[in-house]
Amino acid sequence: VAPPVPAMRLAALLAALRPVLPLVLGLSLGCSLSLLRASWSQSGAEEQCLGAAGRTGPLGGAARPEAADGRPGPGHEDFRPRIVPYYRDPNKPYKKVLRTRYIQTELGFHERLFVAVLTSKATLNTLAVAVNKTVAHHFPRLLYFTGLRSAKVPHGMVLVAHGDERPIWLMYETMNYIHQHFGSDYDWFYVMQDDTYAQAEQVKVLVTHLSINQDVYLGRAEEFIGGDEQARYCHGGFGYLISRSLLLKLHPHLDSCRNEILSVRPDEWLGRCIIDFLGITCVSQLQGQQYHTYELAKNTEPEKEEEEEFQAALAVHPVSDVTLMYRLHKHFSRIQLDRAYQEIQDLQMQIRNLTSLTPAGEAGLTWPVGINAPFLPKSRFEVISWDYFTEQHLFSCPDGSPKCELSGASKADVSEIIESALEQLNSRYQPLLRFSKRQLLNGYRRFDPTRGMEYTLDLLLEAVTQKGHSHVLAKRVSLVRPLSKVEIIPMPYVTEATRVQLVLPLTVQDLDFVANFLDMFAMNTLDTHDNALLTLLFIYHPYDAQRVSQVDVFAGVKAMVGELEKRYAEVKIPWISVKTEVPSQVKLMDIVSKKHPVDTLFFLASVWTEINMEFLNRCRMNTISNWQVFFPVHFQEFNPALVYRGEQTASSSTDFLRDGHFDRHSFAEACFYNSDYMTARTKLAADILDRDEVLESMEVFDVFLHYSGLHLFRAVEPGLVQKYALRSCNPRLSEELYHRCVLSNLEGLASRSHLAMALFEQEQANST
Repeated sequence: VAPPVPAMRLAALLAALRPVLPLVLGLSLGCSLSLLRASWSQSGAEEQCLGAAGRTGPLGGAARPEAADGRPGPGHEDFRPRIVPYYRDPNKPYKKVLRTRYIQTELGFHERLFVAVLTSKATLNTLAVAVNKTVAHHFPRLLYFTGLRSAKVPHGMVLVAHGDERPIWLMYETMNYIHQHFGSDYDWFYVMQDDTYAQAEQVKVLVTHLSINQDVYLGRAEEFIGGDEQARYCHGGFGYLISRSLLLKLHPHLDSCRNEILSVRPDEWLGRCIIDFLGITCVSQLQGQQYHTYELAKNTEPEKEEEEEFQAALAVHPVSDVTLMYRLHKHFSRIQLDRAYQEIQDLQMQIRNLTSLTPAGEAGLTWPVGINAPFLPKSRFEVISWDYFTEQHLFSCPDGSPKCELSGASKADVSEIIESALEQLNSRYQPLLRFSKRQLLNGYRRFDPTRGMEYTLDLLLEAVTQKGHSHVLAKRVSLVRPLSKVEIIPMPYVTEATRVQLVLPLTVQDLDFVANFLDMFAMNTLDTHDNALLTLLFIYHPYDAQRVSQVDVFAGVKAMVGELEKRYAEVKIPWISVKTEVPSQVKLMDIVSKKHPVDTLFFLASVWTEINMEFLNRCRMNTISNWQVFFPVHFQEFNPALVYRGEQTASSSTDFLRDGHFDRHSFAEACFYNSDYMTARTKLAADILDRDEVLESMEVFDVFLHYSGLHLFRAVEPGLVQKYALRSCNPRLSEELYHRCVLSNLEGLASRSHLAMALFEQEQANST
């Protein structure tokens, strides 16, 4: 008998719902439990509030106070952010907000560590110099404090002399000076003597593990003679660390300490001052960090010291002579290098062990382990080329020649790489084999910006076994000099408000381009009220100078200048007339330099330059008085007759970079300060001894390169664009200058593809 139809439908429905029944039951049970939990929590909270309101005992007093509006009260430590609405009184005049120079100043950030070295007139040129040569470059800021200074201060040391050699007075004045000049800039202050050797890197690591919110007086704790057993002062010979908060609290009491506390030792005087007025004693251990020190005995040999206390010391005292200071520095530097190498090996082992767990597996392990993989080019234009070299020659020269002698830094680099390769081979195969170099067969190197300098060497080696048998073999080795820690080079602060003095030399051959230059100058500087002035330098040939009363070749230019001065009443454009057959850039600059103040920022321009505000700002920022000069590489447009050949019009001047190239042969444009030029020119005059013919073979770039000692910043400048023009090369200049001018004209014609197309079309036209 068939089952009834409703029963069949119910069975089919249950069969369809069976897979989701656990989900439905789980959701129902979860919702029920959450509702029950919410009701219990509400009732418990109400009872607790009622109980707290009805009791006045300690439990009731432990409740966190709240304000009437529901926000946390003064005893509540749960800080909640709230929006503070901006309101400005319309009745008060608006005052412009002055922003700080650096964002870290506005945000209240401080530098980490300041170091003060206490020295004397007797040891300034000995122990203080040794401290400066060993550890000074490891600290971000280090100053030397002395009572009386010698007649000549050692080079590279910042010295502060207080005028009195009394030890207590020196300590008092030093603390006052540090608070006044650096109290608001640094978090930690480390004070040491010049007969102390401190491990700079370990001191820097120490301060990174300490909290800046506490009053810290950390060093080697010593007992006062006949004083309280609980009170301690920090021994000055081993250095001590003071926090910024402690220095700020101590400063108001320094005068009282000077008048009330009598002591012979300055470190005892400072420790007693801190204890009496602040109640803080010196400690050797704080926040889990130990200040390790070691006291040197007489006739100590640092190389033979094997005590663990000596190896872990942050400060060593007393250092009796300069030689011992250098030996200590060598010993501790070797210890730090061994620790660094061991840490590198441990990290490489961990990387190898974890590589198998990565998706790439063992194939993802790079060489060397822990260094970035080589750069993978995405097109042929991104391929990094290898430079070939031998032990005597380099086949990729800076001047473009195919072969040049290996010298200077490149020679030292190659020698060091070969020595390192032999050292690695011997460390791997000894004592079974011992290698010595016969010859470098081939050498290749390239700079990979993702990992560093890569080398491939083909070495002809002589391998000697333990039994004395030798064999000559060729072996290829690969080495990498990885990029080390990136450091920010400190640079002086410059602004964009400096006035730029443009200097434009003009010859008769430049007359056709002057109108365009003046139009661009008026549009981009005078109309925008940029802080820039222009001085014209008219260079007359002796023949034209004799006829200037009848026919002035620069009369049209002077008329244009007059029109500009009428249009811009506040603008004056002076000009200087010079008569010469050889327009030497240095001689012309000598004339201009004498007519301007020493703090003038010059921009030596050419008539083909298109002046714009973007470049002028870059000229201001890249030129730093007594520090750096700027020689931009302008962008030179190609000859439009060869590039476009009448088929298409030249692109507009608003394009970023038109068809052209950066002319590295031209040094005509330069940004520099007059004071820097005058200093370099004085050194040049003492060198050439009135031989003016030497100046005809030099440019301003050569003057700064050989006689200034400043940084020469030469970089491509996309904001400095020049239209195509065939320059007239003066054959009376030096051979090098004339050759560079000819090369600039030839390379400025067109690109290789454009020249090839022009030759192809010319051959087709000739064949027909």
